[in-house]
Amino acid sequence: MSNQQSQRRIIIPVRIEPKVFFANERTFLSWLQFTVVLGGLAIGLLNFGDKIGRISAGLFTLVAMSMMMYALLIYHWRASKIRKKEEGPYDDRYGPTLLCGFLFAAVITNFILRFTSL
Repeated sequence: MSNQQSQRRIIIPVRIEPKVFFANERTFLSWLQFTVVLGGLAIGLLNFGDKIGRISAGLFTLVAMSMMMYALLIYHWRASKIRKKEEGPYDDRYGPTLLCGFLFAAVITNFILRFTSL
């Protein structure tokens, strides 16, 4: 065997099943469902809360909107990689951690504002 023959790569066509596209959409819709619930919480605080409630509503609204944008970007990134038949992984390592961190910061801010106003 010559050196040129040993360096050739064998290309096997990758078949992407439709369930991969649907799984991407399902994950995106799951993230949106959570952000809508979080936005509903923010609207409730905005309508029925005092000054501290309005501040917390603003924080929860910012968290919900930022997570919506993040979910949209991840959805398009995954869809692009799937369409181009690129190799994975397609997992989301930072999204859940960011969400928990932002929610924790908003809740702690709410508690600090609530207990310092007594």
